Amino acid sequence: MSAESDTNSPVDVLKAVADPLRMRILTLLAREALCTSHLVEETGARQTNLSNHLKILREAGLVDTEPCGRFTYYKLRPDALDSLAGFLGDLASTARATACADTKRACP
Repeated sequence: MSAESDTNSPVDVLKAVADPLRMRILTLLAREALCTSHLVEETGARQTNLSNHLKILREAGLVDTEPCGRFTYYKLRPDALDSLAGFLGDLASTARATACADTKRACP
């Protein structure tokens, strides 16, 4: 696990995946490792725009890079998504348990 993903909160990761283009990038990278040229072709976005989005995804710990000659390939980190899914699953479980107990805080 990268140091970045060790320090990112679920909020940071959610912010990173909340953008439609970044979600499209993640969807593409789930199928195969791609370089920026591939992503430009697949998304129609400009290279500079993609580079900015890829930086955000890297900083959130969602993608890794792999140099290959003069190109850099990006690949999805499934463990980072597993961590987010676990957090959201725990949140849903807590909400279900609370709903069953019908707990309410008294108003002052």
